Amino acid sequence: MPEKIEGKAVPLPLDNVDTDQIIPAQFLRLLNKEGLGRYLFYRWRYDEKERPKSDFVLNDPRFRDGTVLVSKKNFGIGSSRENAVWALTDYGIKAVLAESFGDIFYGNSIKNGLACIKLPESVLDDIIEKAKDGKLTVTVDLLNKKVVYAGKEVSFEIEEYARRRLMSGESEIDYTLSHYSKKIEEYERNMKSFIKTNLNEPLKKLIEG
Repeated sequence: MPEKIEGKAVPLPLDNVDTDQIIPAQFLRLLNKEGLGRYLFYRWRYDEKERPKSDFVLNDPRFRDGTVLVSKKNFGIGSSRENAVWALTDYGIKAVLAESFGDIFYGNSIKNGLACIKLPESVLDDIIEKAKDGKLTVTVDLLNKKVVYAGKEVSFEIEEYARRRLMSGESEIDYTLSHYSKKIEEYERNMKSFIKTNLNEPLKKLIEG
């Protein structure tokens, strides 16, 4: 992922958007990440006959190419389903701006390259209002920890490990090895010493072959 994420803002001014609304449980049986974007916000996007609802933002032609979702408090609360993040990224969402996030959803987002940025309520309200015409572009500057929109710059806080992983695309294993490889090697050396000096002779022979 690049140091900056730029895209059209998609306003979703709702509190407590849970993972069951992001992707309903009946679609969890789908094991492939590709194609999950079709079911994103399924109950809000479609009626009982699977016809698009004209009043939902993702069905509005002005927002169909939007990549920065702007919501409110407690986005992604509920069950731990990682499929919720997969549905968002498969649809094309690259960042979610909200006042707060569900903890598990937030962790899953970092793993999958979805930037979750926490902003004050007043800033979110301003972005949502300016985004209503479908023309607002928002830039999430991960390098400088700023959100830029409509000539304004707003700083945000983000954990350093999350920021680095979002910019580099490192997996959990890559990140662990890049930071703790020496400690892991030291631990492994100490374990060998522990085995040799603390286990009884028959068990040592079994372990050492």
